[in-house]
Amino acid sequence: MISANGITLQFGKRILFENVNIMFTPGNCYGLIGANGSGKSTFLKILAGSLESTAGTITVGKNERISILKQDQFAFDEYPVLRTVIMGHEKLYNIIREKDEIYAKKDFSDADGLRAADLEHEFNEMHGWDAEAEASKLLSDLGISHRYHAVPMKQLEASQKVRVLLAQALFGNPDILLLDEPTNHLDVETCLWLEDFLYDFKNTAIVVSHDRHFLDRVCTHIADIDFGKIQLYTGNYSFWYESSQLVLRQKSESNKNIEEKRKELQAFIARFSANASKSRQATSRKKLLEKLTLEDIRPTSRRYPNILFKPEREAGNDLLEIENLEKTLDGELMFKALDLRVAKGDKIAFIGPSDRVKSTLFQILAGELQPDYGQFKWGISTKRAYFPRENRRYFEIDLDLVDWLRQFSKEKDENFIRGFLGRMLFSGEESLKKASVLSGGERVRCMLARMMLSGANVLILDEPTNHLDLESITALNQSLEKFQGTLLFSSHDHQFVQTVANRIIELTPFGIIDKQETTLDDFLKDPVIREKKSKLCPHE
Repeated sequence: MISANGITLQFGKRILFENVNIMFTPGNCYGLIGANGSGKSTFLKILAGSLESTAGTITVGKNERISILKQDQFAFDEYPVLRTVIMGHEKLYNIIREKDEIYAKKDFSDADGLRAADLEHEFNEMHGWDAEAEASKLLSDLGISHRYHAVPMKQLEASQKVRVLLAQALFGNPDILLLDEPTNHLDVETCLWLEDFLYDFKNTAIVVSHDRHFLDRVCTHIADIDFGKIQLYTGNYSFWYESSQLVLRQKSESNKNIEEKRKELQAFIARFSANASKSRQATSRKKLLEKLTLEDIRPTSRRYPNILFKPEREAGNDLLEIENLEKTLDGELMFKALDLRVAKGDKIAFIGPSDRVKSTLFQILAGELQPDYGQFKWGISTKRAYFPRENRRYFEIDLDLVDWLRQFSKEKDENFIRGFLGRMLFSGEESLKKASVLSGGERVRCMLARMMLSGANVLILDEPTNHLDLESITALNQSLEKFQGTLLFSSHDHQFVQTVANRIIELTPFGIIDKQETTLDDFLKDPVIREKKSKLCPHE
């Protein structure tokens, strides 16, 4: 159990939290949500004790251990991978280190012997003999093979370091687990493993994530940061979102009487309760949902951008043909003998272990890179818009947002441009911000606005959900589901891929696996695809 009591955090005149009171209890997983800049990561740091609040206290159950997913990838560069994981349990690690120091002494005294005996007793009580085996299994489950377990952290790639730090946070069955964006840099299979881990986690877990599918699968409650307060809701993210939208709609329908509203809400809760009965946390979640009343749910104050991609014209049937494409970057083969045909209306999600491979393919198709070998041909009726993974170069210019967006618009009238920016949540003085000072999420919304103005019938999107808050991801998701053109995209957001794509292509180091008329979940479960992948990728 961990609780916040009267927590206030103020930076100068800005109040981030004010008099927050909330309790997190064992057996539950809490999704901490809020708009970008609302203080989600900051609140986790306050709970962990690494940041002091302006006022209030944090109370933790007696003898309970807090574990937090650390964000500094370089903090453990000089330590071996396996030891870095064990360091997640500070008390156990200190015992191991002190034992090693005592046993390494040349002049071992009687006092050293007594101290060593005490340490051995504590070591046994904490199941220390199982520590290396547990750490090794966690690493392997998270995709860090055994050959890396003894090497220094500095020899790992950034994505591997993130996985080691996640293993460190999960190690030793902590009483309170705090995870800030734990699915970053994880492939689909590893995300599924983490979901299973949290399903079975019997203690208290609090997670921050922009992955709605992940929040839906693991969360029993949603803790919503809004206007400096944190409100606790029963249910997962989808339940919070749909119920808050329902109540917001009810609020605007003044002709509905209270009884009609109650019946509508009860029917809604009954539907979600039935769905909850299929999950592993089912029984307790179902009971909690059934106890909810109209007063328990409040409309959200969140703002959602108005995203709409409207093609100027329909593309022909011959859309894109790729033949024998090959590319090597910095001595690393990206792909070889890549053959692919894209038809009108395809919404293709490209998945696979290497983000760089997907980005390279998109850059070639967008004309930003040349292939080493092979060719590709776009249909003459296609009009394309490209969203690159790294977009900073587009904003290294001394223009305000009105003039920045005007560059990409046929309509130059300022009122039109301002109206368009307003749809993307840049209203009033925000539309006069300098393009060079935008945050990551603001840049993404501007890039999407640029694509909306293009009238393209083919969209190429390389991780468009990166840096976006949940509200913007939801709006983009819904827009692309309705999009009438053709879509080539990559994303680590499971729900985004599941609901948008009608074709999945996995780019493996040994070739592609292509499945049409499918969803991500069906692709992952397909036994034929599993067999094909095992033959293509014998070492996986």
